[in-house]
Amino acid sequence: MKKITKQSWKLEEAKARFSEVVRRAHSEGPQRVTVRGHDSVVVISVEELDRLTKAEPKMPFVTFMESLDLKDLDLEREADYGRDAEL
Repeated sequence: MKKITKQSWKLEEAKARFSEVVRRAHSEGPQRVTVRGHDSVVVISVEELDRLTKAEPKMPFVTFMESLDLKDLDLEREADYGRDAEL
């Protein structure tokens, strides 16, 4: 028989059993907390947060621009001398 795990908590219950909410966030994954029947927040482990917000290695700007392969892009434009405006 499969154990049913709780992953959604009413705010009052989550406050009263916060240690269990945190423990389950570590062992079972994200725990939703509802307010007036609507999802409000999610409690996740710091490991899950780090995984979700892991920054990609940044590429130097010049390398990035060169990687776009824009050599065939026509960047020439006509000279712009402004326009006459009545004041």
